[in-house]
Amino acid sequence: MTKRVLITGVAGFLGSHLTDALLSEGNSVVGIDNLSTGSLENLKHLQSEPRFDFHQHDICVPFDFDKIDYVFNFASPASPEDYSRLGIETLEVGSSGTRNALELASKYGAKFLHASTSECYGDPTIHPQPEEYWGNVNPVGPRSVYDEAKRFSEALVMAYHRYRKVDTRLVRIFNTYGPRLHAEDGRVISNFIVQALQRDDLTVYGDGSQTRSFCYVSDEIDGFLRLAHSDQHLPVNIGNPSEWTILDCARAVLRVTGSASRIVFKPLPVDDPTQRQPDITRARQLLGWEPKIDLETGLRLCLEYFQSRVAMNISAHEKTEFEKGLRR
Repeated sequence: MTKRVLITGVAGFLGSHLTDALLSEGNSVVGIDNLSTGSLENLKHLQSEPRFDFHQHDICVPFDFDKIDYVFNFASPASPEDYSRLGIETLEVGSSGTRNALELASKYGAKFLHASTSECYGDPTIHPQPEEYWGNVNPVGPRSVYDEAKRFSEALVMAYHRYRKVDTRLVRIFNTYGPRLHAEDGRVISNFIVQALQRDDLTVYGDGSQTRSFCYVSDEIDGFLRLAHSDQHLPVNIGNPSEWTILDCARAVLRVTGSASRIVFKPLPVDDPTQRQPDITRARQLLGWEPKIDLETGLRLCLEYFQSRVAMNISAHEKTEFEKGLRR
């Protein structure tokens, strides 16, 4: 039976891919986004799709689009550049916005899946990170606007599950990449690929020994859907357990792009985690899920997208310079 699904943050990287997956299952999708970090370009292929209904709206303001069967709460700035610029808004969407989405689910008896993050683990003292680990987070540091917004959201989701009997799920997302990832939002993969394609230096912070785990977007979406169809209410890590140093990731990008760019080193940002790797035992056992796409394969799969973004930026720059010349 098809469902009427509501997705917050629908114009974002993950929200737009999730929309495609849910539509392919035969569902109809109501999408909400205030476009503070999302882009309508991510949804342009759905302009003629009758089962997709977009609303530009800030979820921190209560909303209601009639009966829905499932809520996927994906609204939030997610990149360091975005949540550093929109710190208060990030805290608001993690609190008021999440509560408004939960109220809607409670009103209609809808199921609810919340997009949380590996940032809940902070700079972990346990490695790899299982869901039972409570984390090592600086509550007053520059990253706290995102980390604590997501940690509060998790508490709020569990409160609505326990006290309002909302049928909830929590996914902790680790670094994800693929087409539609914003080319200039400061995340590792997009930074490296764009720099490599433009023949700029690849910027590695610290000595590059800090680690991350990179999951290709199609694997990530598959994990979301499996969790959505499950009865699991406690958090589930969805991420690729293959651990890469940032320096090795930069080298992989150079191999895939064939770029002759140099690698340069800059000071490590405050509270940047030294290691990050998901323990996906729970996802394997409960969902039968694990990622299939390794990093270098995934980089090749999204290379064409980033090449088009770089070409567009170059064209826009050339047009601007040409127009400046005309005005002289």
